[in-house]
This record gives sequence, C-alpha cells and structure tokens, in this order.
Amino acid sequence: MSIKLKTFLGGIHPPDQKQLSASRRIEDTPLPKRVYLPLMQHIGAPAIARVKVGQKVLKGEKIADSEALICAPIHASISGTVVDIKNHPHPSGSEVPTIIIESDGRDLWFQEPHNGQDPLELGPEEIRGMIRESGIVGLGGAAFPTHVKLSPPEGKPIDAIILNGAECEPYLTADYRLMVEKAKEIVQGLRILLHVLGVERGYIGIEANKPEAISAMSKAASSFPQIEVVSLKVRYPQGAEKQLIKTILNREVPPPPALPLDVGVVVQNVGTAYAIYEAVSLRKPLIERIVTVSGRGIKEPKNLRLRLGTLFAEAIGYCGGFQGKVEKILMGGPMMGLAQYTTQVPVIKGTSGILVLTKEECPQAAEASHCINCGLCVRACPMRLVPSLIGTFCEKGLLEEAEAYHVLDCIECGSCVYVCPAKRHLVHLVKYGKSAILAKKRKQPKA
Repeated sequence: MSIKLKTFLGGIHPPDQKQLSASRRIEDTPLPKRVYLPLMQHIGAPAIARVKVGQKVLKGEKIADSEALICAPIHASISGTVVDIKNHPHPSGSEVPTIIIESDGRDLWFQEPHNGQDPLELGPEEIRGMIRESGIVGLGGAAFPTHVKLSPPEGKPIDAIILNGAECEPYLTADYRLMVEKAKEIVQGLRILLHVLGVERGYIGIEANKPEAISAMSKAASSFPQIEVVSLKVRYPQGAEKQLIKTILNREVPPPPALPLDVGVVVQNVGTAYAIYEAVSLRKPLIERIVTVSGRGIKEPKNLRLRLGTLFAEAIGYCGGFQGKVEKILMGGPMMGLAQYTTQVPVIKGTSGILVLTKEECPQAAEASHCINCGLCVRACPMRLVPSLIGTFCEKGLLEEAEAYHVLDCIECGSCVYVCPAKRHLVHLVKYGKSAILAKKRKQPKA
C-alpha cells in the first residue's frame, strides 16, 4: 500500500540538481587569513561595533551588538587583530559597515566550548538569553533573531514547533547533509526548543527525496514520542513557512500582519536547531555555518563548514574554482537567491548556498510580453493569489487594487515567473508594489 505524502496546493517542480553535492560529506576548510564580518547579518537593527582598529580579539568573542530588541550580536570567527572597520560589499548588493579581522594563525577561543549543565534543567529565560548572546538567527535564509521568535507575546500560546528540513530550493544540500551527519544534535536542539516554549509536540518536515535524512532523523527521534518526522511530497516551495504549517498541521496563517504564532506555531530551520544545541549544550556562539557551493560552474561542488566572514572567492577556491562559462553567481538558491556582482562578498549568517551557474543552467533572458491570461501562474501560486492581475496592477501603479488582491500576502517564491510563457517579471513587479504600499503606509499619520 502506498503512503500518501503530505503537501499543499500550488507549487512547481523545477529540476532539483541536488545530485551535484548531495553525496559530499560536510568538509572543514582551511583557516581564512582574513574575515569580513558585516554589522548587518539579520533582520532588524544593525549591530554596533564594540571593538576598535588594532584591537586583538579571540574566536567567539563578541565584537558587535545593540540594545535594540530585534538584533543579534556578532562574534569574531577567528582569533587575530581588527585591521579595519569600513564599508564593504555585502551579499545584499549594497556596501555596509564591516569589521575586518586578520588571523593570527592560532585560532584561539575566547571561551572554549564545553559541556555545561543539562539544557533541560535550565529555565526558559536563561536559555533565551544564551541563544541571544550566541548571536543565533534563522539559518534558513530569513535571518530573524531567534530569541525574539522564542518570546511570543502574552495571549499567543504556542502548541507546536516545526523544524524545517524541506530544503526545497534546487541545488542546496547543506541542511540535508546536516540532518544525515548531525541528526542527534538537531533533535536535541528541538528538545531544547520544546522546553523553552513549554510545548508538547514537535515536528520535523523533510521532503521525500531525502530518504537518508528521513531515516537518520527518525532514528534520532525514536526515543522521544513527542517528536514526529513527517515525510513531505517534493514540491517547491514546500519549505516556505506558511506552506509547511498548512501541510503538517492543516492550519492557515491569516494574511499579514498575522504570523505563525497567531495559529500557535513556531517554525525553525534544522540548521538553527543545530546552532541552538551548540549554543546551549556547548556554550558555543554562532561563528560558522554549513554552506553548499554548487552549480556546473564549480569544479568540485561541496558542502563546506565555513567561518562567517569568509569571502565567496575563497569558498569557491576550496572547491577547485570555476569551470566553463560562468553566467551567474548567487547567494542562496536559484529561485529566491540574490545575484552577486563580485565574489569579494562574505559568507554571512543567512548564506545557505553559493551557486555558480553556467549559461546552460540559466534561462535565456527574453523580453517580457503581454499577459496571455493562460492562468498558469494562478495554478502555481502556493498562496492562491492571481499573480498576473497583481503584476499588472503594480506595473500600472494601481496600488489600492494590488493591495485589494492581497499583494502583501505574496511570499516572492518565483513559482509564477517559472511557469509564465510571456516571461513576465512578476516577482519584480510585486516587490515594487509591496515596497510602494508599505512606504505609503509609513507616511500616513498614526491614529
């Protein structure tokens, strides 16, 4: 008897290309000679430098922080000397203030990681404080400070936690390898999360094309009846927060400004759970992460454990460098990733992948034509919107109409663009419309 896999309405099936790196175990890399640590690595207020040029720092030492609620501190990822604090290219495409540290080659810890008290014997507030002080943010790409997500307001009870192991973006295999190689630690991270929020049920959602990860996580969770591993149908964007909640719990998150906590759920990436395990169990701050370096423009696609602040150029070099005619370099996946104009940008907390794509892998740019009303974008939209109409409203500056058709609900997954035969730049138009609507709202006098 076949088991019906859980899924959601809409979505697409782009070629996953995960075979390029899925079998490659996580590799440690040589110590970088310099790291470039931007003060903006998360959603919220930027951190403020707490060090000066010429100052000696140790690995794991806090070098930037802020009093703002939505912020996460930044730690030195190597030991050495602060040689500069200046604007430097950032994966977002802008230049931001960046602390540059030159390695002393010794890689000495500020405080050596060690096994502390059993995390489940610690109080929730103490654990939240440890998570904040460790600089942990969502490692799935959003980079929202984790301690804030674990502090729901009064009257918003949480009864379920979901770990996102879907990793639905093509090419990316960092989460997959982490689940295969560090399943026990991820489950321990989930147990810490359940303890912090006082929740009885935890779920780990993994797409069915990752049987080795499903097996490893199921084995690691087998002693904990409150944790369930859920096999999900392969469909992009299965890893989107709202789609994951709908698929696993059959709960609908209302339109913005509603959040998953409004339906009693907190979602965290499996990489974030692993970082929480390291922070709370080992007292280790977030100074490195797993990054997939892949694409047919890379000689040896790999999954690397990279120090934060390592330049993309160095990461690519660890994989043998370029091959063939490189057309595009992305941070993240091909559907929602950010195109890069230089490889002199650093790995930051939200860097899940570095993709080097050849001309053959990139759809040939075609001039957009008028919508032919085929309805393919409506069928593909996981949010059940009408992208064609919303795109037209945004293009013509009809912001009230766009808002009435729920443009702010769009998760910018790119499914509509993928299927559009007219090659309409729908995500670009939606981003423009959303930013214009939000800017207009900010100018309105508050009641």
